[in-house]
Amino acid sequence: MAESMGSRPHKKQDVLGLFACIILCLAVSAAGGAITATSVDTWYQALEKPTFNPPDWLFAPVWNLLYLLMGIAAWRVWRLQSSRALRLVYMVFGLQLCLNLAWSYLFFGLQRIDLALVEIIILLAVIIINMVMFRNFDRLAGLLFVPYIAWVTYATILNASLWILNDI
Repeated sequence: MAESMGSRPHKKQDVLGLFACIILCLAVSAAGGAITATSVDTWYQALEKPTFNPPDWLFAPVWNLLYLLMGIAAWRVWRLQSSRALRLVYMVFGLQLCLNLAWSYLFFGLQRIDLALVEIIILLAVIIINMVMFRNFDRLAGLLFVPYIAWVTYATILNASLWILNDI
């Protein structure tokens, strides 16, 4: 495990890379938010919720912070020298972003709590794989995924509880 490998990009390129990684993650967040908005104030409000369901206002700031941390983690790995292994790492990173977006579509777009539950379990596994892969190149990049894993673990339990409570 190395903190830094290979040559560092020039400062301007470094800053542009950081913004690009963060914007990519926030774009996925915005797309998920747009899907969520289609039923969060209607269908979701009508669901029976467990006692540990967080208040609605908490979701947006938590997700924005998590996407910001993902972007920073991706940037830290991007700064390393390009290699075949890094391409695989970024394929996994892209996969977890797509799965994250797909969960919003399944849960809020299609209102399929059951399919969303299956999908979020897969998402959690891919996030853990992504964290380990990032950590192998940059320890901090891997650690930046810990809050994401914690939140998606909580979201998985919440998703399962919503499925059980609403018998959908």
